[in-house]
Amino acid sequence: MNSREPEGASCGLPHELPEKILLAHGGGGRLMQQLIRGAFSENFHNSYLSTEHDSAVLPAPSGRLAFTTDTYVVKPIFFPGGDIGRLSVFGTVNDLAMSGARPLYLSTGMILEEGFPLESLQRIARSMREAADLCGVQIVTGDTKVVEHGKGDGIFINTAGVGVIEHSLNIQPSSLAEGDAVLLTGDLGRHGIAIMAAREGLEFETTIESDCAPLAAMVLDLLDACVELHCLRDLTRGGLASALNEIAAKASRAIVIEEMQIPVRTEVRGACEMLGLDPLYVANEGRMVAILPAKEASRALEILRRHESGKEAVLIGKVEAKPASRVVLRNAIGVTRYLDLLSGEQMPRIC
Repeated sequence: MNSREPEGASCGLPHELPEKILLAHGGGGRLMQQLIRGAFSENFHNSYLSTEHDSAVLPAPSGRLAFTTDTYVVKPIFFPGGDIGRLSVFGTVNDLAMSGARPLYLSTGMILEEGFPLESLQRIARSMREAADLCGVQIVTGDTKVVEHGKGDGIFINTAGVGVIEHSLNIQPSSLAEGDAVLLTGDLGRHGIAIMAAREGLEFETTIESDCAPLAAMVLDLLDACVELHCLRDLTRGGLASALNEIAAKASRAIVIEEMQIPVRTEVRGACEMLGLDPLYVANEGRMVAILPAKEASRALEILRRHESGKEAVLIGKVEAKPASRVVLRNAIGVTRYLDLLSGEQMPRIC
């Protein structure tokens, strides 16, 4: 975490951390060194990070590389089913998986507001370590900055990830073909509603927990089984409808989905009705669509359902030639309507 010892400060660091993070200018002050060692070094320890150098020197894997970055500003930072640390690891790992990559390494950059509770930071760091262990990735480098009180809203986290692509498939919208099956790995809307409920203090009969979960293991199992994946997309901001619109537009194809096949839990549907939201546009953090040849659908569903996050995987539609670049929703009685992109964002700061 850019934790090299500044000259003349090799000893005399206090053994206990302050209860709250104090303003520290630059990266070489004693308080910053104390913060990095107490909150991060222990949780993120590995052979790459322990060199305490300005960059991690990593072995070069064979195959194509995937590289992604994302920044997390979710509010509140702790929510039912997860927290900003867990979200930042899973979100970046999932982005790598959508390219069919095996995630390997992450970096993390943290912007902390003066006065942020150290207990919360340590809790977030532990959550990140546990999430990284679950995904089989290492956090190998990072940076920490502290800004004045009132300038940072607690904590923001940026994570970047590197993965290796070990196959020859081009998993992207341009690979779509007419007749392809569209699979969905589980129920929709829980993350967005969990965040909204926690933020606004809403209470429902049942606590709605985020679906925050890693997706890479499911993708790698599909690839190991030689399933011919054409496109993958995780359903984060904008939910299912926005993701499918982006894919359809890039592919110049139509995607037709069956409304009755889309799983939405009763409590989430009720919350959406109360809040005036459409669950098809609500964010998820542990769901994806997989688009592949129809002949592969049954085998792919069997593989997906072996995983906790894929046990409700279902076939929801198919790819057609027309109307090009549009998403069509068909209801139970066969009436169709277009699902368009929203002009704005339903809920800000959900990731």
